[in-house]
Amino acid sequence: MSPAANYEFQEWSNKQGEKNHELFTTGTKNNGYLTVDISTPNPDQTAEKDRAKSARQLSWVCLLKFQQLANSLSWITNASILLLRIANRRISSADSPSDSSSASSKLYRVIKFFLFLVLLLLCVELVAYFKGWYFSPPSAASASAAVELVYAKWLEIRAEYLAPPLQSLTNVCVVLFLIQSVDRVVLILGCFWIKFKRVKPTATMEYPVGRVEGENIEDYPMVLVQIPMCNEREVYQQSIAAVCIMDWPKERMLVQVLDDSDDSDVQLLIKSEVQKWQQRGVHILYRHRLIRTGYKAGNLKSAMNCDYVKNYEFVAIFDADFQPAPDFLKKTIPHFKGKDDLALVQTRWAFVNKDENLLTRLQNINLSFHFEVEQQVNGVFINFFGFNGTAGVWRIKALEDCGGWLERTTVEDMDIAVRAHLCGWKFVYLNDVKCLCELPESYEAYKKQQHRWHSGPMQLFRLCFLDILRSKISVGKKANLIFLFFLLRKLILPFYSFTLFCIILPLTMYLPEAQLPAWVVCYIPGFMSVLNILPAPRSFPFIVPYLLFENTMSVTKFNAMISGLFRFGSSYEWIVTKKLGRSSEADLISYEKKSDTLVEATSLLRSTSDSGLEELSKIEGTQKTTKSKRNRLYRKELALAFILLTASVRSLLSAQGIHFYFLLFQGISFLVVGLDLIGEQVS
Repeated sequence: MSPAANYEFQEWSNKQGEKNHELFTTGTKNNGYLTVDISTPNPDQTAEKDRAKSARQLSWVCLLKFQQLANSLSWITNASILLLRIANRRISSADSPSDSSSASSKLYRVIKFFLFLVLLLLCVELVAYFKGWYFSPPSAASASAAVELVYAKWLEIRAEYLAPPLQSLTNVCVVLFLIQSVDRVVLILGCFWIKFKRVKPTATMEYPVGRVEGENIEDYPMVLVQIPMCNEREVYQQSIAAVCIMDWPKERMLVQVLDDSDDSDVQLLIKSEVQKWQQRGVHILYRHRLIRTGYKAGNLKSAMNCDYVKNYEFVAIFDADFQPAPDFLKKTIPHFKGKDDLALVQTRWAFVNKDENLLTRLQNINLSFHFEVEQQVNGVFINFFGFNGTAGVWRIKALEDCGGWLERTTVEDMDIAVRAHLCGWKFVYLNDVKCLCELPESYEAYKKQQHRWHSGPMQLFRLCFLDILRSKISVGKKANLIFLFFLLRKLILPFYSFTLFCIILPLTMYLPEAQLPAWVVCYIPGFMSVLNILPAPRSFPFIVPYLLFENTMSVTKFNAMISGLFRFGSSYEWIVTKKLGRSSEADLISYEKKSDTLVEATSLLRSTSDSGLEELSKIEGTQKTTKSKRNRLYRKELALAFILLTASVRSLLSAQGIHFYFLLFQGISFLVVGLDLIGEQVS
């Protein structure tokens, strides 16, 4: 049954609906009560206000942008001026005396002119490329505009007058390059033959290792050991200690420390070190010249003039950073027995810091080839090679026979070796006897060293050319000295490497009528780099940097060669190669342990603490107060970098792939070296 309907609620709902309807209808009639009039502004006035507001905002934005642009320009200008000042200061401070010489300044002016010419030619080629003249060259007859006529005339002059002499110079350099490459290949084949046949110098006798009871010390010849040095604050201790602990009867050996230092503090340190070893029973003397003439040659000559030198039969020479092994003399002196015509026994260098940075790794490749291939092959086949100036033993009679040390060049070691060879003396090279030394770790030190090493041979060639012709040696040995030893390896090599890859190659990009084949640019240099790196197989990952760096160093070697050949002032300057003493601390500890045979351990420690540690603390104190290190700038390298990079842009226009990549990476290599970003920085 459904519930009853609720009529009361229905009636109430109807009444409420009627009331709301009345209220709504009443409100609509009374407009003043419910109606709100909203008046809108005039459209013209709104548009004017919007335009005024937008103009003000735009003006403020423009002013803000202009202020930001002005600030940016001001910052760029100040930064550029500061950069130019720093560059000028660092270029002037970085140039060594060799760089500031007349030869170097003339070469730099030539390079600057060449850079200006290359930039001008690049602008011409860019205009021709965008005008379409590069793909369809205009002729003088069909030229309509003046610019087109000028470019047509330039093409005629380039093809008829400029390209032929450049092509002739290119052909000459290519021939020289091939001759030098053949020489390298012959040396490598000779080295392979030596390795295959296991050929090496043999001594007629051997000395026992260590001391043997009852041995006759008269069987040991008298040996003079010389250590020339000049301001060698970092390495003097390790060289003196290494020599003093050599396994040789002390009664049959005398050590001369030949100090040419002009720093009084360094002199006192070296004197103290000598006195320390004198207290231990070592026969060691300290010599200091008051008149320092002749550099190293004058120092050695002065030491050989001492009266007691006549009592000695052999002299061993070690530079200040060299550390001979204790058995050095026992491995070298026996080769003189029964060979009265033997003047020199040269040993190989080994480097304690060859993995220090990229520069030392690249040097290790070069010097490994020099010792493993050049010195060994020349020593086996012709018994002659250039004395390396250190880590060698001379027969004193041979030195006296060829005139002794002369001060006429900065390569006194090569000078005396050539004169001894002209007198009929023979040399022996021991590749398996190594002497530790240190490579220069900064580009500045390496550059100065290479300048001396490449200017000195040209000085010597001028001085001894007539002596070679008048000597009594065979015609074959004369030809080897003149054509191979001097001309090919000391003159032609730096000449063609600089001329071919730094001058001719960029020019052929702007004078395409003269061509340099890709096999000259890439394939043969790459093959020769592989051959050069064979003696140091661990350095194969650095073969590309090695190739680029060798071309980069050609400007320094070429400048040095010209200076020595034409007797410019820089060719007679001797700058001591900076050493850092990388191995000195560890070696000093090992030397102290090995020298227990000289004195008791307690007295040794007491002597070391009394005379050596104070000096070591002084050295450490001075090293802590050194100036901060900074990069230097080298202007010739930077100018050549821009020349090669602009030439790479030109080669890109002509789509020469191999030439482009070579010029690009070679330009980057020059840029890295010019900014001093290779090797250790110097303070």
